[in-house]
Amino acid sequence: MSVDSLTIKNKNAKVVRNTFPVLEMTCAACAVSVESMLKSAPGVQNAGVNFANQSAWVEYDEHLAKPVDLQNAVRSIGYDLVVDVEDPQAVKEEAQRKHYEEIKNRTIWSSILAFPVVILGMFFMDLPYATYISMILSAPVVFYLGRNFFINAWKQAKHGKANMDTLVALSTGIAFLFSAFNTFFPEFWHARGLHAHVYYEAAAVVIAFISLGKLLEERAKSNTSSAIKKLMGLQPKTVRVIVDGHEQELSISQVKVGNTLIVRPGERIPVDGMVTSGSSFVDESMISGEPIPVEKKSGDRIFAGTVNQKGSFQFEAKKVGGDTILAHIIKMVQEAQGSKAPVQKLVDKIAGIFVPVVIGIAIVTFITWMIAGGGNAFTHALLTSVTVLVIACPCALGLATPTAIMVGVGKGAENNILIKDAESLELAHRVNAIILDKTGTITEGKPIVTDIVWKVESEDQSIYKKILFALEAKSEHPLADAVVNKLKEENIQSIVIEKFESLTARGVKGSHLNTTYFIGNRKLMDENGINVSAAIADSASKFQAEAKTVVYFSDDKNILAIVAIADKVKVTSAAAIRSLQEKGVDVYMLTGDNEQTAKAVAAQVGVKQYRAEVLPNDKASFVKQLQQNGKIVAMVGDGINDSQALAQADVSIAMGKGSDIAMDVAKMTLITSDLQLITKALNLSIKTVRGIRQNLFWAFIYNVIGIPLAAGVLYPVNGFLLDPMIAGAAMALSSVSVVGNSLRLKAVKL
Repeated sequence: MSVDSLTIKNKNAKVVRNTFPVLEMTCAACAVSVESMLKSAPGVQNAGVNFANQSAWVEYDEHLAKPVDLQNAVRSIGYDLVVDVEDPQAVKEEAQRKHYEEIKNRTIWSSILAFPVVILGMFFMDLPYATYISMILSAPVVFYLGRNFFINAWKQAKHGKANMDTLVALSTGIAFLFSAFNTFFPEFWHARGLHAHVYYEAAAVVIAFISLGKLLEERAKSNTSSAIKKLMGLQPKTVRVIVDGHEQELSISQVKVGNTLIVRPGERIPVDGMVTSGSSFVDESMISGEPIPVEKKSGDRIFAGTVNQKGSFQFEAKKVGGDTILAHIIKMVQEAQGSKAPVQKLVDKIAGIFVPVVIGIAIVTFITWMIAGGGNAFTHALLTSVTVLVIACPCALGLATPTAIMVGVGKGAENNILIKDAESLELAHRVNAIILDKTGTITEGKPIVTDIVWKVESEDQSIYKKILFALEAKSEHPLADAVVNKLKEENIQSIVIEKFESLTARGVKGSHLNTTYFIGNRKLMDENGINVSAAIADSASKFQAEAKTVVYFSDDKNILAIVAIADKVKVTSAAAIRSLQEKGVDVYMLTGDNEQTAKAVAAQVGVKQYRAEVLPNDKASFVKQLQQNGKIVAMVGDGINDSQALAQADVSIAMGKGSDIAMDVAKMTLITSDLQLITKALNLSIKTVRGIRQNLFWAFIYNVIGIPLAAGVLYPVNGFLLDPMIAGAAMALSSVSVVGNSLRLKAVKL
């Protein structure tokens, strides 16, 4: 039924939120009508409709409303909702394909029939029976090929609503009927000394031009969602599953948690899971951004959409369907493309009243010409009012924001920037203060050994390395893994340690061949009377000044080695921070680490303003403080401890390799955790907002200029009256130009 499912519990109600594909919408006013009907349906608490991606989200009480009730409500005004199917996206795409083919056929046939009508109307008006021929050719264009305009307009009218179909039906219907009257009863006008004008070519060509515009618009709109289609294409349709010891090929939808699956060389991994047997290298660049394949063996996690290399392995499915990382990425992009920017909410209100206002302008135009039009008053009144109805299409206005947002979100996804909602994309260009968490954001978030300084002869180091390895392998301290990993790189083998003991807040100790060995901090050395020479103390101080943690390794008398461990600064962090500062953005670093480490890291990456030993609620308070000082604040973090500050910030950005909670709270996620993507995100916001403003300008200016021209404002000056046929072409061009301008964003460099 939906890719988006959220259950909210009330005292006496079970409110669910589902997203449904919407069919048959043709303009922004259609989206407003569907949204209005959904909101007024019994049991519905809230709803929203996006014209650009043809979808609706609805929050409703399951006890009072069912999806089929929502579908019936939408169907009553001429649209449809896709519900109760296994793959609604596929149904939507198939419906859109059929709709596209229908529009294409309508465009071709309406153009073929309208062309001779135009030739007759322009060059052979006095040909015998020319008006009858024109009427016969244009009738199927208006009432058969254009029947949907009349059907939908009637359905809208029954509910007291109006949309673009209303404008087209009124303009073409009136033009045809007026022309038909003049064809059959020309003497009515001849008796009054007037020529019996016909406008068959206007009615037919308006349908043809609108159909052509819709054809180009549908094609362009399908391009705006190409990022979603690429992401969906990362998941295979079928998988190989071990059932009762036998291999079977099943649909991806049949895979359940706990199933054992087989992945062969070159295949995409279908669901998230854990390797149970075999090994291979897997290309995880679509998730991590790292181009080097990662080795996978028994016990390692794998993710849907990543590509297996040369090996083969079996794995247990851990997350399937909408729970996989790939599904969450797709969902995030879909929701962002469907979300409304703040400016779009104003546009929706305008679109909702636009059609009634235009009909009112057409009526006023008709009355004005009837009063002041002179001898040809009725002809001019009819012509101008029909032209007003034709030229004033709300499509360009409705497409201005959502198409730019859709392309912007897709562009972000292509650059490893996942955007959850349109508001953050619109607001990001105004950010003038960015707060960076240290660990996992500026730094790698993974401690590594940077230096080992031995205080024993080189020929003795081999045995001591084995002792160090054995002790740290038993230790539960987070930094012990860094030492173990370093010694593993040297292929050091462990030895037997006796009397191992963990010493809280100090380190560990153990014995080998009746000698006791210690690993830990300076306090542990001092407590056990271990000699720490001035040279060793100087080396330790130097490492600490570089934001490194020093671990001492000794026997029961002397220091054997000191190990420097650091959370390495990402290679791109300094350049990214410099880039932000050059854009005039104030950069702050907040960390729970100590002052010395914070100062060293800040100096290394060029951050001038930092705070150390900060608690999670202190981070949120600092965000609020900057906001109170008039700053538009972006918070960048990766951990649970950052979630409070992320929620408080105007724009929240999570590292893709961080915690799930941080990514859930944040409005943007940097998949590769590269800080340089922040500058790209700000640039994307600038270019997207610029595109929205350009679209809105042209959509508004088009109507501001077009409607007065259509009403005949220039006629008293130079005798110019806009032909309805030209108005139809201009209307179609306006929508196509807006979508085309949005698509330009695909080519920009961030």
